[in-house]
Amino acid sequence: MICDCACKRPKRTIVIWEGCAPIVTEAIQRFEERWHPYSASSRRYPIVRLIEEVIDPALATYMDTLPGSYANYVPGTGTGLGFSAIIRMVGLEAMERMQRQLLRQFIKTVEHKTTTDENFIATLESLTGLVWDCACKRPKRSSSTKGVNLNAQRKHDFCELCGNQTEFAAFMSTVAGQHINDVELEDRKKLELSHQYCEEHRPKLANGDWNPTYRQAKRSLTQFNIELSRLTHQCANRSKPHAMSGDELIDSYFFQLMLRLTLQSADKAELRNLARRMVNCKLSDTKKKMLVLKQSGFSQTEIGKRILNAKQQPMTRQAVSKALGSIREEFLLGSENFSR
Repeated sequence: MICDCACKRPKRTIVIWEGCAPIVTEAIQRFEERWHPYSASSRRYPIVRLIEEVIDPALATYMDTLPGSYANYVPGTGTGLGFSAIIRMVGLEAMERMQRQLLRQFIKTVEHKTTTDENFIATLESLTGLVWDCACKRPKRSSSTKGVNLNAQRKHDFCELCGNQTEFAAFMSTVAGQHINDVELEDRKKLELSHQYCEEHRPKLANGDWNPTYRQAKRSLTQFNIELSRLTHQCANRSKPHAMSGDELIDSYFFQLMLRLTLQSADKAELRNLARRMVNCKLSDTKKKMLVLKQSGFSQTEIGKRILNAKQQPMTRQAVSKALGSIREEFLLGSENFSR
């Protein structure tokens, strides 16, 4: 479960997980109180320096209270290098991916979580989120790379319809990493880069025609947001059904689905893409209920009697069979993955 902790400003950006170690929680709060002028691209206010000053000491103190085995899941711990030192070596985005992978490994290795384990997970989730927020944070006053006539203050994050970066975000990442030559730069400057959609979901194609992929995704935007909300809620509390769909069977579906996946709340891109695939393959709530009932041992005839069709009548066994047969393997539950 995540919570927004109180601070002097009316709106927080960095999410601190419930159960995060108090000393790290306090450090993150102080970090955000000071981080306004800092960014990864600022020379005067490099954000890694702020991490070194505020986060490193708190994390080191916290890790000293834990058994040595926990150090294997925090980069730098036990090697004489601080959290910020590893970031300087690999970069913020690589650090976020590294910490996320280590967190997944820890979760896989712990069969029965203790309170210490839960607090450790919440602390790592909070730190992973902080690193990601630092990677995304723009300078207070910023300008694009010389020769790039683009407004770097424009919104650039995920595509509205999936988990890919927007065209503008992808381009700015390339420019920031200097992975673009002059010819490509001139070509890209001629384009109107979208800060709302990725290349796949760009509203219009290069020839001026409407993009059918965009239209299809736009029509299902409401359902996409519903599925994303359910996935996010379930990730935030994996110990019980927590999708908050309002239906017990649907909540149970998301609970069982996430048990076999290693996604965390910080995996924003992956969760958004998963929600998009759910919608694209028409994984309806009715199909989710069928999967839960099948996993519980109900026959197709019994499932049909419990689930009503569009006319509010029991479904036939053939209709249930057809619906189950149309579901993609990645959305099956438990042993169903191997029994189709």
